[in-house]
Amino acid sequence: MHDVVRRPTIIDVAKKAGVSKSTVSLVLQNSPLVRAETRSHVREAMAELGYVYNRAAANLRSSNAGLIGLVINDLRNPFFTQFATSLQMALSARGYAAVIANTDEDPTLQAQVVEAMIEHGVSAVIISSTYGENGGAFEALGRAGIPAMQVLRKTNAHVETFPFAGPDYLEGGRLATAHLLEQGAKHIAFVGGLQGRDVTRERMEGYLSVLQESELEPVVLTGRSSRSFGREMARRLEKEHPEVDAVLCFNDQVALGLLSGCAEIGRRVGRTFRIVGFDDIEEAAESWPPLTSVRCDIAGFGQSIAGTVLDWLENDKMPAPETRTPVTLMVRDSSNRDS
Repeated sequence: MHDVVRRPTIIDVAKKAGVSKSTVSLVLQNSPLVRAETRSHVREAMAELGYVYNRAAANLRSSNAGLIGLVINDLRNPFFTQFATSLQMALSARGYAAVIANTDEDPTLQAQVVEAMIEHGVSAVIISSTYGENGGAFEALGRAGIPAMQVLRKTNAHVETFPFAGPDYLEGGRLATAHLLEQGAKHIAFVGGLQGRDVTRERMEGYLSVLQESELEPVVLTGRSSRSFGREMARRLEKEHPEVDAVLCFNDQVALGLLSGCAEIGRRVGRTFRIVGFDDIEEAAESWPPLTSVRCDIAGFGQSIAGTVLDWLENDKMPAPETRTPVTLMVRDSSNRDS
C-alpha cells in the first residue's frame, strides 16, 4: 500500500515564509496591501514547497472573507458587552463582519467555538479567554496560523504568538485607593474578585501598594464579581468590619450591589462610607448615588483593538507582545465626602 503524499497547504506556506496565513491569502489575491519584499518571500516559499493554488476552492470559501472571530468569556457582564459592541461596530466600519461567541466561562465550550470559527474560515480571532484549562483553544489557533490576540485577560503566557492588550489594572487600583485616602478614609477594604486570577491580583496590587506606602492595614474580601456578592458584603462589612469607612470594589457590578446593600440597611454612601468601582460601565454614572469608578474607556479600547488586529491582518504588522492602555478615575458622589 502506497503512502499518500500530503499536499502542502496555505498554513505550510505561512510557516515557511514566517508570515501569517492571512498574508499568504493576500499574496494569492494579488492584494496591493502586501509589500513587494514580503510578496516575493511568500512566492519563494510556495515554489520550494510545491504549493499549488486551488482557485476554485478559494472561490467557494470567499463568502467567508472578512470574518473576524470574537470570543468573549461572559457577555452577560456589561463590561464585556460594551467591549464587544464597540469592537464589532469598528470592524463593520472597515468592511469586516464579527462572528461573536459567548463561552460563559467554560473552557470546553471555548475550545469548541474557536475550532468552529477556524473551520468556517475566520481571518483572525480576538479572545477574552476563560480561566482554567484553556490550552485547547490556543493550540487550535496556533495550528491554524491566523492572527489571534488576547484581550482584557491574559491567560496564555505565549504573548509572542498570542499578543495581549488590556487596561492598566494595577494603576487603576492605585488611583482609586489614593483617591479614597485623599477623601479622608482611614480603613479601606478591597471587595470582590476571585483569588488566583491575574485581573484580581493586578487590581488588588495597586490597592495594596498604596496602603503599604501609607502604612495602613488591608482588609480583603474576595469573591464572585457579581451584584449579589456586593449586596451581601454590605451587611458583612457592617457586622465584621465596622471600622471600614471606604471600599474599592473589584468591578462596578460588585460596587452597584454594595450600593443596593447599603440602601437596604440604611447606610449612607458618600460622606462617611465611600465606594469606588472599577471599569466605569455606562450604568455607573446612572446609579444613586452616582458611582465613582476607574474608567477603562472600554468603548475606545474596542475600537483600538479592531484597528490593531486589522493592521496585523492587512499589513502583517504584528502587535507588541503586551500593551497596557491608560485608565482614569471618574469621581462621583459615591466617594465624595462633600456629597
